[in-house]
Amino acid sequence: MDEEYDVIVLGTGLTECILSGIMSVNGKKVLHMDRNPYYGGESSSITPLEELYKRFELPDSPPESMGRGRDWNVDLIPKFLMANGQLVKMLLYTEVTRYLDFKVVEGSFVYKGGKIYKVPSTETEALASNLMGMFEKRRFRKFLVFVANFDENDPKTFEGVDPKVTTMRDVYKKFDLGQDVIDFTGHALALYRTDDYLDVPCLETINRIKLYSESLARYGKSPYLYPLYGLGELPQGFARLSAIYGGTYMLNKPVEEIVMEDGHVVGVKSEGEVARCKQLICDPSYIQDRVRKAGQVIRVICILSHPIKDTNDANSCQIIIPQNQVNRKSDIYVCMISYAHNVAAQGKYIAIVSTTVETNEPEAEIEPALELLEPIDQKFVSLSDLYEPTDDGTESQIFSSSAYDATTHFETTCNDIKDIYKRMTGSDFDFENMKRKQNDVFGEDEQ
Repeated sequence: MDEEYDVIVLGTGLTECILSGIMSVNGKKVLHMDRNPYYGGESSSITPLEELYKRFELPDSPPESMGRGRDWNVDLIPKFLMANGQLVKMLLYTEVTRYLDFKVVEGSFVYKGGKIYKVPSTETEALASNLMGMFEKRRFRKFLVFVANFDENDPKTFEGVDPKVTTMRDVYKKFDLGQDVIDFTGHALALYRTDDYLDVPCLETINRIKLYSESLARYGKSPYLYPLYGLGELPQGFARLSAIYGGTYMLNKPVEEIVMEDGHVVGVKSEGEVARCKQLICDPSYIQDRVRKAGQVIRVICILSHPIKDTNDANSCQIIIPQNQVNRKSDIYVCMISYAHNVAAQGKYIAIVSTTVETNEPEAEIEPALELLEPIDQKFVSLSDLYEPTDDGTESQIFSSSAYDATTHFETTCNDIKDIYKRMTGSDFDFENMKRKQNDVFGEDEQ
């Protein structure tokens, strides 16, 4: 422990594990500690089921009907991976994919007027969808063709739109799209949580819709993937990567003090010993004095004995409830997975509802989502404060991740990773930096 490291990482959440993996691959000497006895921090999967009951302080233990406790791996934070998104790219570049198996999520649904509809995933589905009328479909198809052909480096594809100036509201007007289609495009395809995006230049929205369609094109059913045995497998995969490149891991290590000299970090004190370092990465819970509360997220884990109705009996799906449909500012999300992903006992389903809290009665806010899930065998409700760092690390060399938001995919988490990387190294994040070295000394060629 009494050694000198380039980087010390506190907390084994996904953001921290990916960063320690990248730093180790890049030849840095890394020490990774967590006060918990398990990997994953906020982004872990809880097993057995008894542990989940304990964690949420439920008085009883799980009933017999829930099957074997060990068959359960319940995510605390519900998210899927975009098939063509940044996290999948990180997994591929680092070859962490060899430790994981993924399944495609069976469908994405959107809520409209109290009912749920499948988000069309092919042109045929779009034409058959009840989400819009005949003429609307033609206009929507024109819009999608425009987006697919759009290339920010080729003005010939702009059709009179200036990607850096024209707002998305004006783009919708240009294609004469109605409110329902706008809701569904902005929230179910571009995956925005609020409507703030309408009045900013359209480039980011167009790129988000492209990401959605490219992800969809890879597997066809939906643009989302989910790892067998739960999301807790992800941080562990990157932790293995760091260990292969000489990273040191210590779980169950209480952090007594972050040692500072002249305003910058020089080490971490644990159990009376100090490990010295040049830079520190951590999650917000380790540096309460350098973060601010930026809001709250409510998440409700629901155990069901049936698929969600109107989803065609899918054993995994996502449902988006656009804020407009329920008079809110931000969307409500449902992520559903099941025994098919080795995260629940045979015949059981886990649906997790989440949204950004807007009132003093968070549980009432998610009522529309819970109604879609009835009957519910058991609910576990959590309210999490969303912390973000107030210190960018330039002086202190302490780099804190932001809390996991209410979005249902990892794109925002990956943006946070790229941002921290840039602040730590002074250079832009490049996926090439994540590649394993060809003839690495710890090679795992035998697998």
